[in-house]
Amino acid sequence: MPTIDALSKRLTEYLDPEQIQRVRRAYFYAEQAHDGQRRKSGEPYVTHPLAAAGILAGMHMDHQSLMAAMLHDVIEDTEINYDAIESQFGDAVADIVDGVSKLTHLEFETKAEAQAENFQKMVLAMAEDIRVILVKLADRLHNMRTLGAMPPVKQRRIARETLDIYAPIAARLGMRDLQVELEDLAFQAYHPMRSRYIRRAVVKARGQRRDIIAEIQQTIQRRLEQEGLPGSVSGREKHLYSIYRKMRMQRKSFAEIMDVFAFRIVTDKVDDCYRILGAVHNLYKPVPGRFKDYIAIPKANGYQSLHTDLFGTRDITIEVQIRTREMDAVASQGIAEHSHYKAYGDSDSAIGSYNRARKWVQGLLEMQRNAGDSMEFIEHVKKDLFPDEVYVFTPKGRILELPRGATAVDFAYAVHTDIGNSCVSCRINRRLAPLSAPLISGSTVEIITTPSAQPNMAWLNFVVTGKARSSIRHFLKNQQRHESIALGRRLLNQFLGNYGTSLEEVEKSERKKLRKLLKEAELKALDDLLEDVGMGNRMAYVVARRLKPELPQEGEDKAPGRPGGRPMAIQGTEGMVLHYAKCCHPIPGDTIIAHISTGRGLVIHRTDCRNIGYLRDDPEKCIFLEWSKSIEDEFRVGLKLEVLSQRGIIANLATTVAACGANIIKIDSGEKDGQLNQVTLDISVHNRVHLASVMKSLRRINAVSRIHRQ
Repeated sequence: MPTIDALSKRLTEYLDPEQIQRVRRAYFYAEQAHDGQRRKSGEPYVTHPLAAAGILAGMHMDHQSLMAAMLHDVIEDTEINYDAIESQFGDAVADIVDGVSKLTHLEFETKAEAQAENFQKMVLAMAEDIRVILVKLADRLHNMRTLGAMPPVKQRRIARETLDIYAPIAARLGMRDLQVELEDLAFQAYHPMRSRYIRRAVVKARGQRRDIIAEIQQTIQRRLEQEGLPGSVSGREKHLYSIYRKMRMQRKSFAEIMDVFAFRIVTDKVDDCYRILGAVHNLYKPVPGRFKDYIAIPKANGYQSLHTDLFGTRDITIEVQIRTREMDAVASQGIAEHSHYKAYGDSDSAIGSYNRARKWVQGLLEMQRNAGDSMEFIEHVKKDLFPDEVYVFTPKGRILELPRGATAVDFAYAVHTDIGNSCVSCRINRRLAPLSAPLISGSTVEIITTPSAQPNMAWLNFVVTGKARSSIRHFLKNQQRHESIALGRRLLNQFLGNYGTSLEEVEKSERKKLRKLLKEAELKALDDLLEDVGMGNRMAYVVARRLKPELPQEGEDKAPGRPGGRPMAIQGTEGMVLHYAKCCHPIPGDTIIAHISTGRGLVIHRTDCRNIGYLRDDPEKCIFLEWSKSIEDEFRVGLKLEVLSQRGIIANLATTVAACGANIIKIDSGEKDGQLNQVTLDISVHNRVHLASVMKSLRRINAVSRIHRQ
């Protein structure tokens, strides 16, 4: 069993005696706090924080991280609070401990919601100090190593969470060693039988391949010595979960995966990496299209290396990774290699890894601000943890890393949220392309924006990055709220006008009534009430009656659209809270009425629409409207035509509609009776006058025997 004395001896390699003493003090404090507590395995509880600190010591983390690891469960599992830790060990250690601690004092409806809230809390702490996630990963790794003491159901739940969240985070931070161990332990707990079978097969294959691996390794090493290039060659083991994932995702057999022999060459300088690449390409023929230069274009987690595939002897495929010692250390430890928390020298690769991690955490923070709740946030984070990436360029040559399958909209939001919110189209390699087209590595993407543009809900069907998805949802949610408030204000003013007052006057003279109404409705502010009215969740007619002046005014019982009432003008800019009914397709010039639909706002119908008949006389459900004179939008309308069956008639109809300045949205043709065909046209027009002009032109066609509006 590990002891604090053994850990202290290890720490003498890189920490000062005073710092080691502070780590020891944190251990004894935790030992006293957890006194009497035991783990499921029966060991004293303090063995867990000691083991977590030991994992961080293996990464050469600073003394504050080790102290926080010793104390990480104290707030959660004992009576000691944040203030006590801060007074004893300082605010930096207390903040890390608080960031790692779960939200134990809140009640959640489901386990998933509790996990999501806890992760959201941890991300906020990570934004302040990145060491929070390193302590959490060390905590999770030791929990996974001792998972066998847990009940099987809990083992599967923790393993699933590890595969979904913590292993991908370790990968995103470039901590490959920790990621591999987390994945293999979680795989073993979640799929014990599959893990066992693959492990046996790997052991068997390793014995059969030993001679071939040794032969290839010696051949490459001899070639490097002949060329005078420094470098050590080693075989690279594939871990179990990686094999399993490739078998599932790429639909390959175990033999196909194991037939590829992997090697790593570690050298001194970047120049040597490229020279060694030339030497191995001279030794074995490279596989076309399989070379990747992650030194010139590092991965999002800071990983740098040259990758190449070669055709070896005996029809063997060889994978080779070439990197410097510095890059190799960063590939293993990732952000933990950063010298910000070390007592020794700087490293360009480690600093790059740290900066990329900080940028990623800032992106998480922006997603968290835009997300509606913790469940939506964790959904965005999971999407953002995909390992496969494409590398694309801005017009100025800046490189952006995006998940595979990302589109121009994802690219726009990666550049800046405002660019994404105002993009209208894009050019990929100088050619206009759809916003939904998946991007390919090496492409140059240019986003075309306009100040009046705004995100489209349809974008959510094809964007893949968490940032794009959360930004679009956030914008649409806010837009809907603003539009609902504006419409609610207009509706309420319209009904209050029948009592000889307005909302502005009510706010001044009827404050008590307004406060009472808000309190009864359990709403915090007037804007919340107006939003409810605009969305149809609360009837403007009823709210107006509650807020009317004490003395009845002349025409008190009049409602908008009734004799003496005034219809409300529709401007066409009401946005997401105004919908045109698909059953009757109202257009400017029609007399219109609106049905107040719960959760949607106003749904506009023509007054002669059969679907609105039963609601027409209900003042709580309907409001009469009129079209604003300044409205200039195009509106969809349906036409039914009976035409003689003859060649070219559809083309003739389309040409006539286009000549009138209208646009055909949809056209359907079906046989009705021998010589006659029934044609349905959906066209866009400005108003009734424009529609009349289109219908008049269509009637002039000899083949058209009848036409009417749907």
